[in-house]
Amino acid sequence: MDFNEADLIIKYSHKISSLAKITAENNNIENYMYEKYDVKRGLRDKNGRGVLCGLTEISEVTSWQTQNGERTPIPGVLCYRGYNIKDLVRNCIEENRFGFEETAYLLLFGKLPTGGELADFCEMLAEFRTLPRNFVRDVVMKSPSKDMMNMLARCVLNLYSYDPDPDNVSLPNVLRQCIQLIAELPMIAAYSYRAYRYYNTNDGSLIIHKSVPEYSTAQNILHVIRKDSAFSDLEAKVLDVCLMLHADHGGGNASTFTTHLATSTGTDTYSSIAASLGSLKGPKHGGANIKVMQMLENIRENVKNTNEKNVYDYVEKIINKTAFDKSGLVYGIGHAVYTVSDPRAEVLKVYAGKLAAAKGREEEFNLYNTVAKAASEIICQKKNLDKPVTPNVDFYSGFVYSMLNLPLALYTPLFAIARITGWSAHRMEELVCGGRIIRPAYECVIDRREYVPIDKR
Repeated sequence: MDFNEADLIIKYSHKISSLAKITAENNNIENYMYEKYDVKRGLRDKNGRGVLCGLTEISEVTSWQTQNGERTPIPGVLCYRGYNIKDLVRNCIEENRFGFEETAYLLLFGKLPTGGELADFCEMLAEFRTLPRNFVRDVVMKSPSKDMMNMLARCVLNLYSYDPDPDNVSLPNVLRQCIQLIAELPMIAAYSYRAYRYYNTNDGSLIIHKSVPEYSTAQNILHVIRKDSAFSDLEAKVLDVCLMLHADHGGGNASTFTTHLATSTGTDTYSSIAASLGSLKGPKHGGANIKVMQMLENIRENVKNTNEKNVYDYVEKIINKTAFDKSGLVYGIGHAVYTVSDPRAEVLKVYAGKLAAAKGREEEFNLYNTVAKAASEIICQKKNLDKPVTPNVDFYSGFVYSMLNLPLALYTPLFAIARITGWSAHRMEELVCGGRIIRPAYECVIDRREYVPIDKR
């Protein structure tokens, strides 16, 4: 009898559940064993500091300073190639121009471009935004996915087949591949979303806009996503700031470390970037802003009068695991590296406020700020912390995307569209400076056993 996939899943669901219990029973290493062998779980020490496993010149994440042998927390600093991200954003805004392309150039080549170099780079990106012939028809349209991150990974892997020299890991070839992917990823994300909407919702329109060569990356994203292609300069500039802030975050974050790991094996660019996309998809990494949006929606549903006291009371319920998803987490609050503040959140908060004023959503923006204040005070009080717990960039990014009328399904892909610049820079750095396959150690802690013949088990 023939079974389709759904039938097979139903048929074997009970048996697989039983096997999963056996798997769990035979993969249970007690916590004390990790302490016995001094394992740095999550590649972090007991104080949460990352284990040093590499060097980079691409970006720096700083949250501490050392004086007289003592480490003290300081406001967070993020630098790209030695330049403070706040200075990069401020300069572009003051000069009334888009900054993501300049940021990409800086990360890839290690220096700020001249006017001519930037113009040439933008022209190259514009040329590469055109996907291979029939790619949208044969890849994007034939098998649309409900998850855009999975779709991005599948499309990136498919681009391997369209590349005349896909396995060549020489620096010029990898650089060419990376520039193409930086240009193509926004188009792939937009077209994938449009295909999904057409096939899986009541939206009967299938609209595929071509990119505009004169537009920046941020402008093209809004142009391609929106049916009418209309957007304001403020909307495009705020999205551009988001892309700049997300472009890189040191070599140790999960998706970028995945880039280093995959690259160290000698694999091709498409496989490396697809692996990083898979890492970024996780809700503990790139999907966090979606959880923030869901949490704020839950707060609005359950707190009808959002005065400060009522918000504080409900946030305390969330922290006490009696409200929202009962995890005890206030999503978007706190960071694994930053202590006093996340510089990306500080920048984005300013532009979220400007966009909220333009969109008439100041009341909602005020609610975000109240939740952040309440969460910080309650967490510090309950955990007896002597340093603040502040919002990270995910706390405001989802709100910004919602004000830009961008669909929830594209929140994490937007992260990827920005972060692929950092991945590309780190891939090339690993190719130039790495040289050895990344191979951390795992201690096997099971006793040796004698084989038992099948009829005696």
